[in-house]
Amino acid sequence: MKIALLGYGKMGKIVEKLAVKKGHTIVSRINQYSSKEEILKADIAIEFSTPQSAVSNIKFCLENNIPIVSGTTGWLAHYDKMIKLCENRNGSFIYASNFSIGVNLFFSINEYVSNLMEPWKDYQVSIEEVHHNQKLDIPSGTAVTLAEGIIRNSDKKNWELNGTEAENINITAKRINDIKGTHIINYDSNIDTISIKHEAHSRDGFALGAILAAEWLADKKGIFTMKDVLQIK
Repeated sequence: MKIALLGYGKMGKIVEKLAVKKGHTIVSRINQYSSKEEILKADIAIEFSTPQSAVSNIKFCLENNIPIVSGTTGWLAHYDKMIKLCENRNGSFIYASNFSIGVNLFFSINEYVSNLMEPWKDYQVSIEEVHHNQKLDIPSGTAVTLAEGIIRNSDKKNWELNGTEAENINITAKRINDIKGTHIINYDSNIDTISIKHEAHSRDGFALGAILAAEWLADKKGIFTMKDVLQIK
């Protein structure tokens, strides 16, 4: 495939390295100073930019019939507009807060556990996430996805950053040096604590998942998720 990289920071460079190893060609590398016209050379775009750039990147690709895989978080206030545009243009789009195969399996484990724990009201659920100190969004998009999975299977109303309301899920976010990404879900009672955890050791997992999603999306039309890519029911 001919791939356009939208965003050429740490993640963009790792995607480039691994995509080339898999036999793909990088035809454009777009940052905030680049012309988006270069994207038109590509069969598909992989987008890891910034919350400020993501919407215009996605919009450009959908308007020009370029399938796009986006892993940028922090822009989801505009998500419904991008979905509508994709539908109107008969486009191809995958968004994921995290493309790691392990994290996507963890999302499903989280939903199973939250459903299992729902009757046991003595347990209070909370989420802790730890990332490198250059991460722009707080809490992480992955933590928000985990919270949404719990909300679907419980009587929790919402999530809060450093919250105190019992009806909500408290998310604690820490930023420490070069931590790749750790997410811990705790169910605490006076008697015991039940925890599930995912810890990333390398950014390669995020990049490989995005490339896998791009390979899967290339010949399809529609709006998909990593559950579709990984065939998770």
